[in-house]
Amino acid sequence: MGKVVFYEDRNFQGRHYECSNDCADLSPYFSRCNSIRVESDCWVVYERPNYMGYQYVLTKGEYPDYQRWMGFNENIRSCRTYSYTSDGSYRMKVYERPEFAGQMMEFMDDCPSVQDRFRYRDIHSCQVMDGYWTFYEHPNYRGRQYFLRPGEYRKFSDWGATCPTIGSFRRVVDF
Repeated sequence: MGKVVFYEDRNFQGRHYECSNDCADLSPYFSRCNSIRVESDCWVVYERPNYMGYQYVLTKGEYPDYQRWMGFNENIRSCRTYSYTSDGSYRMKVYERPEFAGQMMEFMDDCPSVQDRFRYRDIHSCQVMDGYWTFYEHPNYRGRQYFLRPGEYRKFSDWGATCPTIGSFRRVVDF
């Protein structure tokens, strides 16, 4: 079972809340979140209740301020945990058009610049065969994040994006 601790202040200070399950609304437990300690598993935290808004993928470790998880502000209002049991393989196909159409490229490792490797900045659909992945809005793992687990994503809104532009992506490792 996973465990994460949310703190209202930076550097693990102030009121805190320990969580070991998915939680659709964290607002009763703290008013702001400025630091997080992930003790086990992978967690996806969201800026709005009911798993909405910007999402941030956090693996085991310490995040002493919201900028360490690339947060835009101190709002964390819901969270989900993901356990990962695998043989360590990662495999994903990305497509330039919705419904798995157009140019396709298969990846098994991190990609710091989608445009450099795929020739396109827009990914309209993808299939995740193995492993968990994080898409980033900008190159070099910056900007908004989108968590993808094994499955089919027929259009970019299926992974929570409002546009198809993806700058980079990486495998979620070290649970």
